[in-house]
Amino acid sequence: MGGRGQRRRVNCCWFAGILLLCFGERIFAQLRYSVPEELQVGSPVGNVAKDLGLDVSTLTDRRFRIVSGPNHALFQLNQNNGVLYIGKIMDREELCDGIKVCLINLKIVVENPLEIHYVGVEITDVNDHSPTFPESEQRLEIAENTPPSTRFQIHAARDPDVGTQSVRLYKLRPADFFDIETRDSEEDKIPFLVLKKPLDREQKAEHRLVLTAIDGGIPSKSGSLNLTITVLDANDNRPVFSKDIYTVSLDENAPIGTLVIQINATDLDEGSNSEIEYMFGKTQKKKVHDTFELDSVTGEIRVKGKVDFEEAEMYRLDMQASDKGQPPWTAESRVVIKIKDVNDNQPDIEVTSLSNVVPEDSKPGTVISLISVTDRDSGVNGKVICKILDNVPFDLTPSIEENMYSLVTKGRLDREIVSHYDITITATDCGEPALSTVKALSVQVSDVNDNRPLFSQNPFELYLVENNAPGASIFSVSASDNDQNENAAITYHIVRGDGLHRDMTSFLNVNSDTGQISALKSFDFETVKTFQFQVVATDSGTPSLSNNVTVNVFILDQNDNAPVILYPVSSNGSAEGVEEIPRNVNAGHLVTKVRAYDADIGYNGWLLFSLQEVTDHSLFALDRYTGQIRTLRSFTETDEAEHKLLILVKDNGNVSLSATATVIVKLVEPREAFAASDVKSATKVDEEDNVTFYLMITLGSVSLLFIISIIVLIAMQCSKSTDYTSKYLQEANYDGTLCHSIQYRSGDKRYMLVGPRMSIGSTIVPGSHANTLVLPDRRRGSGELYQHDAALSVVLTVTLVTAVIFT
Repeated sequence: MGGRGQRRRVNCCWFAGILLLCFGERIFAQLRYSVPEELQVGSPVGNVAKDLGLDVSTLTDRRFRIVSGPNHALFQLNQNNGVLYIGKIMDREELCDGIKVCLINLKIVVENPLEIHYVGVEITDVNDHSPTFPESEQRLEIAENTPPSTRFQIHAARDPDVGTQSVRLYKLRPADFFDIETRDSEEDKIPFLVLKKPLDREQKAEHRLVLTAIDGGIPSKSGSLNLTITVLDANDNRPVFSKDIYTVSLDENAPIGTLVIQINATDLDEGSNSEIEYMFGKTQKKKVHDTFELDSVTGEIRVKGKVDFEEAEMYRLDMQASDKGQPPWTAESRVVIKIKDVNDNQPDIEVTSLSNVVPEDSKPGTVISLISVTDRDSGVNGKVICKILDNVPFDLTPSIEENMYSLVTKGRLDREIVSHYDITITATDCGEPALSTVKALSVQVSDVNDNRPLFSQNPFELYLVENNAPGASIFSVSASDNDQNENAAITYHIVRGDGLHRDMTSFLNVNSDTGQISALKSFDFETVKTFQFQVVATDSGTPSLSNNVTVNVFILDQNDNAPVILYPVSSNGSAEGVEEIPRNVNAGHLVTKVRAYDADIGYNGWLLFSLQEVTDHSLFALDRYTGQIRTLRSFTETDEAEHKLLILVKDNGNVSLSATATVIVKLVEPREAFAASDVKSATKVDEEDNVTFYLMITLGSVSLLFIISIIVLIAMQCSKSTDYTSKYLQEANYDGTLCHSIQYRSGDKRYMLVGPRMSIGSTIVPGSHANTLVLPDRRRGSGELYQHDAALSVVLTVTLVTAVIFT
């Protein structure tokens, strides 16, 4: 038990220190341990974590483990203390039969950062097998005239143990006539029975011997063979081979029946004593008998079974030649057949995937999988070139160990462009002809939040009819995000203003999920004509990304204002007036003019006049468009002195609105009319004397302002490109009604001033924008919508004020 305990002792040896090679974040190291075979499960091999200098407390988090391989089940790795244990009872003879050094290679991986370490465990031999002979008894026939020192080959004992644990010596008893000698071969010790002194059949015809084979273990083990020697008479010449050792080369995969070699032996005797029969040695392995056959007469050795270099690189055939004498003589020789490798094995690709999902923001050099390539052929036929076929952002990085690679990223990934990669890896050997193997890997690119929400356009333009219902939806915005899942989930909100008078965002609300925008109040075109606000779209990624869009809102007019009578207006505010005309006026005389105003624009503000009631249809006529009342004929003595006219004023809206005015026309005698005219003239003279002075000052100021405005406008236009040269397109129709439309263009913006048409005596409030609609040109962005507005507004305002004053 003490010896057994010593054999179970674990030896850890370092080969020239630790060989380190860094690939980015990966550090490779190689350790080597040695343990005896037949150790119990759970026996420690060595503390790998300690020998590698790893922190034991981080082994579990870093997934300290053995990578799956052919022999990974033989060992277990404890993640708590980093100790490598025996996982399965190992039989060295079963694992490494015929191999001097039994080395088990393990790949150990730790992550964060990734490290790959190679651990070699040498399984040392223990003396657990006794020498055995292929048969329990062997019979030999020896002629009595056999000279001393003649040797006879005996069955060699086999011991699966290696080194000093294998067969070391043979002992023979009794040893009166025979002795034992051994010949060392590359694989074992072959015993020979040596005749010490001549035999005498008449004295003793049969000798019984016991041959014992002893190994070199401590304690040693042994096996026995019973030898029966029959002494014969006659034949005194033995066959002789032409060579002691025959050497020949044979291609692997040679067809069955191929002649390998023909051996030759001769015998100087005559007759049956010289007839030679060839045979395999009695100790030949079964594999030899399965692969080759021997013609016992000719000595030809031919291929019988499959010749595979990967199973055996060399065959050693022990040959015997025996004559037919009595007793027969035999001779021994050896045929060494060296198998030449041909390229008959495709490379084999083994993939150890760390993960088949890689984030799209992974840095170049990120390890995806470990690739191991093997080829059972040797030499050039076993040299393998590994590469990736497709044009993908991945590359193979060689490892410190031959035919080991790491699949790494070599470029930036973008899931929105390519979300899935099928990687084809090909391994080609250097044989003739070359053989190759293809392996396909599937890698999925996972999403990260790297795309902002995008709107279909910017800005949006909303044309909203005034008097909208409060709380109803007026518009909808929608943004898209190229990311996935929560990274593409978008919420919306409105950028709130400072709450000042012109801030309309306080009257707007947006559904954070759908982007539906609703107005909390009803808008009035006559109060506000246009405004803008911004909507922000934000995704749900971490960190979140956002984008905004500008919405330009244009309020459209409705016919919601009735005409307002400006003249006639009585002192109590009603639309009534009295006009006195001389009785002797001619036909076509202008009696008066009804003036009206409509706050709406366009057709909604276009007014038409009509007579609803009149005492005598033959006396008066009303102009439909101007509102002028004229006489149709001269008055007669029979005409009444007072006439009442009821005038209807209506707009041209889809549902027209109207107002009425009453004009009472009194006919007076010419003298009374002149007197009344003189009284009015005197009154007007007094009033005009007081106004003349102020009117002159006003006209001078307005003229000066107008000239300054024209100079400023010319200077601004000269400093800009021709695209911004002001072009005024004025469509003025001064036909007497109170509806007008003026259009003008500045650069790529078109303006329309729509309001009551003006005539002599009409009034407009200077600086009013109540009837101005800005029509943006869609070819320009929102940033150019209000360029030059200030300068153009000044010029327009001055022009209007001047026109009003002169009127």
